[in-house]
Amino acid sequence: MPFGTLSIFGFRALWSPYFMIFVLLLIAGFFYLTIQKRHQFAGSEPLTKKEGILFVTSMVLLYIIKGSPVDLLAHIMFSFHMVQMAFLYLVIPPLFIAGVPNWLWQEIIEWPVIRSMFRFFTKPLIALVAFNGLFSVYHIPLVMDFVKMHLLLHASYTVLLFVFAIFLWWPLVNSLPDQYQLHGLKKIGYILGDGVLLTPACGLIIFAPEAMYATYTDGELWLKAMALCVPGTTLSGLDISGPELFTNIPAREDQQLGGVLMKIIQEIVLATILAKVFFDWYKKEQSDSERVDEAGSLVHQEPRHAD
Repeated sequence: MPFGTLSIFGFRALWSPYFMIFVLLLIAGFFYLTIQKRHQFAGSEPLTKKEGILFVTSMVLLYIIKGSPVDLLAHIMFSFHMVQMAFLYLVIPPLFIAGVPNWLWQEIIEWPVIRSMFRFFTKPLIALVAFNGLFSVYHIPLVMDFVKMHLLLHASYTVLLFVFAIFLWWPLVNSLPDQYQLHGLKKIGYILGDGVLLTPACGLIIFAPEAMYATYTDGELWLKAMALCVPGTTLSGLDISGPELFTNIPAREDQQLGGVLMKIIQEIVLATILAKVFFDWYKKEQSDSERVDEAGSLVHQEPRHAD
């Protein structure tokens, strides 16, 4: 797809300047709280370089996925939509959780309503079922086509899914001492369970006998859905009838590609987390073994007293 073709939608649709400002304000606010205002919070600690890098990385990815031409392409091609979903809910949340310092998470979670939500929705089984259920329901053709027709509803569902993605990753990634954390085989089972629960939705998308989503195949509905990211005044001045101007990939093949890409990205992310779990387990076993050896050495070195 020639990038120049997308330029007909204008700078605002391509680069979402308002969203860019929002992301920059989030980054500025984060560093202001964690550096300039840190001493106003009990138990605060200096921001580490790793936390700063992870948070900024999550924000940059957020802008790329939701503010750059990728977001426009996600409304034109279903395959880009699924890549957007994968990064928004599988890549960015764990980076975001790890990037926010524990003391700041503690302050956030202490708010009464948020505390109750975290206690309930971060329980492993509930987190798994809730996120994957919401994701699967969203990709039912009737639901997705309806949601994409309404700006406020689409924005609300996107934010809701992101919040539940935070809940999904929380038991795996958070390191707060008073928050539930998965360990050992439970962590491995949780990772495998997440991979299994997302499979039916991807399978439906990949193996459907025909393209299912009218907002990617019906010219009139596609134009209405494009209003989510393109100003109405710009759309009204364009002489286009559908996505065929921007891609020559048949709708069904584009849909299949989207399902495959979603599953591949998920498997890469889960494999990375699984590798980290095994690496951490190996380090712990090595550390425990060294402590046992040291204790044994001290016992043998103790002087014997004469009777």
